[in-house]
Amino acid sequence: MSEQPKAQFTHIKAFQPFHSPYDPCRPIGVKYYWTPPHLYIGFQPPNLQQFSPKEALYRGTLWPAFYDYYQNPYETKRGDTP
Repeated sequence: MSEQPKAQFTHIKAFQPFHSPYDPCRPIGVKYYWTPPHLYIGFQPPNLQQFSPKEALYRGTLWPAFYDYYQNPYETKRGDTP
């Protein structure tokens, strides 16, 4: 049997809103948004790996498959000049 290739996806999505030539405001540029991991899992499979209770409280979920770290894409990194 051949193994199915893993689906490639990213939690970070980006789009550029339409800007009319007659719009008096500056263009917004690129906008980012996050999609949660549970959108990519159709149902919760049995025997999922679990965090320890202390780690689960820290991360906000018991299962690593449903954990998603949020990083602000608009925040400048240290050392970067705006």
